[in-house]
Amino acid sequence: MATVVLSAVGTVIGGPIGGAIGALIGNAIDHAVLFKPKGREGPRLNELQVQTSSYGTQVPQLFGTMRVAGTVIWATDLRETKTKSGGGKGRPSVTSYSYSASFAVALSARKIRSIGRIWADGNLLRGAAGDFKSAVTAFRVHDGGEDQPVDPLIAAAQGVGETPAHRGQAYVLFEDLALEDYGNRIPSLTFEVEADAGAVAIETVAAAVSAGRIGGTGLASVAGYAASGADVREAITPLVEAHGLALQGLTLMAAGESVDEIGSGALAARVNGRLVDAVEQSGGAADGVPVALSLRHYDAARDYQAGVQRVTRPGPGRSERGIELPAVLAADAARGLAGERLASGWTGRATMVLRCGWAALGLAPGMVVRVADAPGLWRIEEREWEAMAVRLSLRRVPGAGGVMPGGASSGVIVRQVDAPHGVTTLVLADLPRLTDGVASAPLVVAAASGGPGWRSAALFAMSGTGEAVPIGRSAPRAVLGVADNALSPGSVTMVDGQNALLVTVLAADMDLLSADEAALAQGRNLCLLGQELIQFGAAVQTGEASYRLTDLRRGLRGTEWAMAGHAAGEAFLLIEEERLVEPLATLGGTGEVGGTVQLSAIGLGDVEPVVAEVAVTGEALMPPAPVHLTARADGGGRTIGWTRRSRAGWRWSSGGDVPLGEESERYVVRVLDGDVVVRSAETVVPGWTYDAAMIAADSGAGHDGALSVEVRQLGTFATGRAGVIGITT
Repeated sequence: MATVVLSAVGTVIGGPIGGAIGALIGNAIDHAVLFKPKGREGPRLNELQVQTSSYGTQVPQLFGTMRVAGTVIWATDLRETKTKSGGGKGRPSVTSYSYSASFAVALSARKIRSIGRIWADGNLLRGAAGDFKSAVTAFRVHDGGEDQPVDPLIAAAQGVGETPAHRGQAYVLFEDLALEDYGNRIPSLTFEVEADAGAVAIETVAAAVSAGRIGGTGLASVAGYAASGADVREAITPLVEAHGLALQGLTLMAAGESVDEIGSGALAARVNGRLVDAVEQSGGAADGVPVALSLRHYDAARDYQAGVQRVTRPGPGRSERGIELPAVLAADAARGLAGERLASGWTGRATMVLRCGWAALGLAPGMVVRVADAPGLWRIEEREWEAMAVRLSLRRVPGAGGVMPGGASSGVIVRQVDAPHGVTTLVLADLPRLTDGVASAPLVVAAASGGPGWRSAALFAMSGTGEAVPIGRSAPRAVLGVADNALSPGSVTMVDGQNALLVTVLAADMDLLSADEAALAQGRNLCLLGQELIQFGAAVQTGEASYRLTDLRRGLRGTEWAMAGHAAGEAFLLIEEERLVEPLATLGGTGEVGGTVQLSAIGLGDVEPVVAEVAVTGEALMPPAPVHLTARADGGGRTIGWTRRSRAGWRWSSGGDVPLGEESERYVVRVLDGDVVVRSAETVVPGWTYDAAMIAADSGAGHDGALSVEVRQLGTFATGRAGVIGITT
């Protein structure tokens, strides 16, 4: 008795795979040995998503385009860079450490074409244009060709004689990748590898992993596939199972291909002279077929991350089954495959045994046939020569029929914007204190930004001699722009409902949003226009990156003096404290009023450093100008009164005066005739009398008629701006 068997992989729902695949390894066709279940079959999807560095880890052969983590095959120790800042004028010094690393990652045991995007901890490290989002000194791709040379960095570290070229294995090398964006550790990396120019047919995969011994024609294609396993069988089983393929000889075939006919004349009514049943049919229980099947795959629409498509059937049963296919498929294609496998399991409940004449020896396991008087298509699973007859065991397979409806969803993913880093825009400003409390040093802030792909820039303080002192990196991307109109002066005591500010921000993905009174009271929508601090209540988008801002709160934090100096094209900055850095504090100094601060910034997209400069005026040190000035006639003189304001806090205080915010309360009062100072005096109370004798003396000197009185508060560190009232003598 001689038996040739087509082994069934998995349960009835899985497509059969020929025993000859295993025989390629052992050159045997023994059902008991060759096809017994193995402990591991094919790669699981998560194996391609987790980066490893263990000895003995298998590197898959990649086909098409895949996203894989790879295996670290070489690395240096972390390189440490120490930076010390601060330490001046009573401030403690701060020592910070940054790290970089050089390492190589193996990606494919088959030659590749190129590397596309790279993700680090799920965020883009390298964009589709080849631009890196974090600093790296060099990046090299070794395509796995049989003639590739050793990497020069590895050779320099290990010695040329001790450095393998890793021919036949594609890998990449990072040289000094900056790790500060990843917690000063090597991040988990995944790579978009293009091993082939387009989709790859299954027969191409089978031929490659079997050294050309297994083939096929006209089979389905996949956009990407990772082949791995202990042998050829494990490498292609996921494809064979998911697509319902069979092996006829050494040729993979799909159901319905090369359909032969077994007519009634081919059946044997008698064997060795006795009557036999030429046809025996049976059917399996319905509840033996899963009611649902899920197929996990990689989806290009999800940036090559894993996706799942699930199909169900009506009828009895409880069990569910899953297929893991390490291939790149569209959602519709994956759903269609899942539907086909579920239908195959349902149809495959029907089996048939035929006893035929010698001519049936020409029929081999794996062939799909039609049988006389039996509906549908049948696949030969076993052929046995028995008692002068050919015994065929068949299982029904689905024929050409319904197609799963389209419209399967890949699901929604959060996709990071992939745009070049672009050039850096740097803004410096000398601001009043933004929070409650009293400042003892000027508040100079730096804001840096760029286009959608911009992340950060290295900052340097420039000395008078041109020396650049590193002070760390910028804060996250700030919302910057320019004014499209010259904003007119408005009310500082009421909401400015007359004027509107037109702004164009730096990039279309920068949003300006409206805010209610509660949000405004918490400091939302505070912005700097020129040197005036403004809050806006309403923001209406008028273009891709343009806004109309209304419901304005003007001259905040004592900046009403800057309302009259606006012009189209002046800088706009949305004040968000987490997006600002204080370079003077980083340097350990306080800055001198009257001096200048000059910074340079350089990001990944900058060919040359970007330089910005600001004069230190000490806005945070100046008491605000007094308000509510009055001039009351008093016995031939004038009594001047006012209400002080404080730089110690900006919230409305009901039931009491604002805090002083200075070491003592002092004011300087000047009487002016135009620009000429007629008289000057100091007072420690919020009032001063320009008496009749003073008026007479000044009138005798030619200063009479229309005069003005100017009042400034003398602060601990600076003299405030003036409140002014006109008088007539």
